[in-house]
Amino acid sequence: MRYVNHLAIAAAVLALAAGGTQAQDKKTLAIVVKGLDNPFFEQINLGCQDWAANNPDSEYECLYTGPASSADEAGQVQLVDDLITRGVAAIAISPSNAPAMANRLREIAPDVPVMTVDADLSEADRSLRTTFLGTDNYLMGVMMAEQAQRLKPEGGSVCLQLGNVAADNINARAAGFRDTIAGAQGTDRLAGQGGWSEIEGCPVFTNDQIDLANQQMADVFTANPDLDAFILIGGWAQFAPQAYAQVTDQVMDRLESNDLIIIAGDTLPPQVQAFNEGRSHAQIGQRPFEMGQRAPDVMIQLINGEPVEDPIYTGLDVCTHEEPGFCAQ
Repeated sequence: MRYVNHLAIAAAVLALAAGGTQAQDKKTLAIVVKGLDNPFFEQINLGCQDWAANNPDSEYECLYTGPASSADEAGQVQLVDDLITRGVAAIAISPSNAPAMANRLREIAPDVPVMTVDADLSEADRSLRTTFLGTDNYLMGVMMAEQAQRLKPEGGSVCLQLGNVAADNINARAAGFRDTIAGAQGTDRLAGQGGWSEIEGCPVFTNDQIDLANQQMADVFTANPDLDAFILIGGWAQFAPQAYAQVTDQVMDRLESNDLIIIAGDTLPPQVQAFNEGRSHAQIGQRPFEMGQRAPDVMIQLINGEPVEDPIYTGLDVCTHEEPGFCAQ
């Protein structure tokens, strides 16, 4: 893992220091995501590329990078450290481990603008960055809870699937879900509030690993044949269409009758396909392409000392079978 991460760091540094004359003449705006193995972040990359294509005469270039694996939290911290040390004009970070990233930023005290994108630093550490660009993650969790309540008004048993333990964005979604179900702020676990209870062994944490996400779903379904709801706080399992189809094939009769409901985050193409095949009941979609597209302009504003809003939210899309909206085919 460390060897692969060093390759990622080397590639990012080479992008700063080498290449053609044009690259040498341009100042770098770096976007550092949690991992290059997650297709969600590839949408941010496409947004970064779109910005570059639409700003060919800019004095800045948009560099998209991250550790090879989303599970390599230490590697991401090291990559950010290395990029800042080597010289970027500004940096936008999606921290995997918010406290660890904050500790390093505090130590190196970068003199270039730092913002967060997609995932934020923990609330106590937000003075270390200038602004956050991305989803209102608490609201995303609220919207997931509203769909659960709509589909199962009497409540039931539920399992939440989360990502990295210290990912601020994922934890905010879980908080929004639990608080909305319970009708009270600061709900750590559902134990009958609003008719809902989290089952033993949940939440499960994927560490952003797609294969693990599908295995966890299969294990939960097998161990809990009467489960009422499975909530993918992020879209991990659905990013592997074949594996997700195999997992949901085991419970398709229950999904079709709404005996078991699945609500998932994000609306990437394979997820839209799964939704239209009846393998989920609602998708709450973020707008990662817009995050990548807007981040360079926000970084330029910060470089120029211009005021920017904090936070900057990119909005959400809701797909249900009653109103498929964005997911309609």
